[in-house]
Amino acid sequence: MPKKRERLDVIHDILKVIQDNNNSMKPTRLLYASNLSPQMFKDYLDELTQKKFIIELQDGKKKKYYSLTDKGFEFLQKYQEIRSFIENFGL
Repeated sequence: MPKKRERLDVIHDILKVIQDNNNSMKPTRLLYASNLSPQMFKDYLDELTQKKFIIELQDGKKKKYYSLTDKGFEFLQKYQEIRSFIENFGL
């Protein structure tokens, strides 16, 4: 049975998907990519928006999409540093 993702892993995955898609991701595609239930997805988006990791924007057609803030980019960088540190010690 696959290991359940930890909270920080889910946050990393959401932010990474946005970053990998030219820092612009529509909600439905982000939901599918995050592999979460709609309610869990909404909870994570609300938290990430509230903590200013992501920002909700609208394009010219009033379509909603999400982009990373500087704080979101910084989280991804620091998270990767921590993962590298842990892997270097074989943990």
